[in-house]
Amino acid sequence: MPPIHIDEIPIEIKEYLNKIVSISFPRQGYTSNLGIIESNEGIFALKRTKGALFNAMLKKEVSILNCLNKETELPVPKMKIFVEHNNIEESWALIDFIKGETVRTALLNQDNNQKRQEIIFNFGSILSEIHSTPCPDELINEQLWLDKMLYQAEYNFNNYEVDGTKELLERLKVKKPKKYKQTLIHGDFTIDNVMVSNGSITGVIDWSGGAYGDPRYDVSLAIRPKPNVFVNERDKQIFFEGYGGTIIDKDDYNYFANGLYEFF
Repeated sequence: MPPIHIDEIPIEIKEYLNKIVSISFPRQGYTSNLGIIESNEGIFALKRTKGALFNAMLKKEVSILNCLNKETELPVPKMKIFVEHNNIEESWALIDFIKGETVRTALLNQDNNQKRQEIIFNFGSILSEIHSTPCPDELINEQLWLDKMLYQAEYNFNNYEVDGTKELLERLKVKKPKKYKQTLIHGDFTIDNVMVSNGSITGVIDWSGGAYGDPRYDVSLAIRPKPNVFVNERDKQIFFEGYGGTIIDKDDYNYFANGLYEFF
């Protein structure tokens, strides 16, 4: 999708912002457009989605953020305004801007090994904090999280372009991991969705996958190898020191990171 143009911003959001001083466009995600807006009222992140699927994801994220801000002390952004334009299948969310840079960017730019390890340790620590936070009741579903995810994986396979194959999906259905205690999870806990400043975590963003689910999914996605991070065992060891222990084995990792995640 092309970047947001100032003329496209809904009037409700423009009125809230009062006067827009500047708008910039950081690294864009696949599901939405993102603009960082400086205005008379402060600095905000503005998300725009198009189409039924991505609009539903943004609406879900808005609901989850409101819930988490109300019932937890987790460092998540606060919602300001949510606007739906159903006639053109477009949605907008104005969210408090979280200072800092992504863990990915911080690690790419960090040459000091001690500071680099501090970032990875804190990355693991904030995930532990998420998993130990009582899950708000409205996020708890009677249907088991994994069953729901497998159903969604099949739907995505049949209706969208995904990396997973029919054979992989059938294996995932048959060879489920052992049951594990459910917790509050982020649902897309990667180095792109955690913000850091001077080594300290400033916030966790992109909560559309937030749920009462299997924490091993978050952990598996967190340690997926990326350029300059988690390409060696030492990085993983530091992450788990921050997390407080290892809760996955090789089979769990492959099921979630190289299996289920291929459909999302």
